[in-house]
Amino acid sequence: QVQLVESGGDSVQAGGSLRLPCTVSGKTYSRLCMGWFRQAPGKEREGVAAIMPDGDSTYIADSVKGRFKISQNNPKNTLILEMNSLKLDDTAMYYCAARPGWCRFGLDGTINTEDAEYDYWGQGTQVTVSS
Repeated sequence: QVQLVESGGDSVQAGGSLRLPCTVSGKTYSRLCMGWFRQAPGKEREGVAAIMPDGDSTYIADSVKGRFKISQNNPKNTLILEMNSLKLDDTAMYYCAARPGWCRFGLDGTINTEDAEYDYWGQGTQVTVSS
């Protein structure tokens, strides 16, 4: 059993930055794929970023590429989403998610960020970007 707790959500001005940590606890896996998702009001949940267990390969959605960065701190069992140059469209509830083993790839050759690929979810943290 894996427990995920994300935090760091806040209300920020467009162009600002936020850092969202996700702490991982519970069962220790040799490999744990981790990702970030978000869901804006009236929209479906979408994958934002994901990282391989070895931390070497990452996926960043086109909508946030160049602005967001995903990383992990293994000694602290923490996943980090760094968000810069925030836009109004970034307003959403952000969720940390994980699945045992390697991240799997989608048909486009990138790390799969479909909801069904991930077994464990945090409760979410709200990010609100204002003009």
